[in-house]
Amino acid sequence: MNGIDQRPHLALLLAAALATGGLYGCKQEGPAETAGKKIDNAVEKTGEVLEKAGEKTGDALEKAGEKTGDALEKAGEKIEDTVKSEKK
Repeated sequence: MNGIDQRPHLALLLAAALATGGLYGCKQEGPAETAGKKIDNAVEKTGEVLEKAGEKTGDALEKAGEKTGDALEKAGEKIEDTVKSEKK
């Protein structure tokens, strides 16, 4: 040949091919990876449900607070009217 030993290049090429093949072989999921994905999905869905429930609860509490405020305001007005009428 041209005086250069081709064996180191061949060994390097073979090592690169094996490494690349090994990476492609790792793409298959095993039971642990599948279970992990299912758990991740369940946690995400649970978080979404809890967020929606929190929003609904917040809305309900806001409405209850408004009603309570209105009732207290009316009660205060009645007390003022009663006090004014007794002073007369």
